[in-house]
Amino acid sequence: MKIIQLLVILVLFTACTVKPQPINYGSDVCHYCNMTIVDKQHASQMVTAKGKAFKYDAIECMVHSLQDEFKDTEMAHQLVADFYQPGELINATEASYLVSEQLQSPMGANLSAFKNTENGQKAQDEFGGKIYTWKEIQEYLKL
Repeated sequence: MKIIQLLVILVLFTACTVKPQPINYGSDVCHYCNMTIVDKQHASQMVTAKGKAFKYDAIECMVHSLQDEFKDTEMAHQLVADFYQPGELINATEASYLVSEQLQSPMGANLSAFKNTENGQKAQDEFGGKIYTWKEIQEYLKL
């Protein structure tokens, strides 16, 4: 009987794990603009503290969603695709952002994310544009 109780408790804890969900490129739809998510270099995702995941086709969609619908919601994860590692999601608050007309994003903000400042600077040297921090990009994209 104790084994069954332990298994039930284990299943409940496993079901309540707050973690990002895989993005199914080509079939998942952006929570903000309803476009199909296809671009692995610009996708993003937020997960609430309660474990609900929201996927986006562009970083700017996630930022706008965060400023609007989720402005009073506690987030456990805010993730963006690393431009140099397509499909790999990194912590949005630690990423470096580049706005460059030479790097078009799905919704037209020309916004890409990079794992660190060094990679952002490397991209800026190659593509031009302006680098932002997480806080700065939110202000730049303010609704």
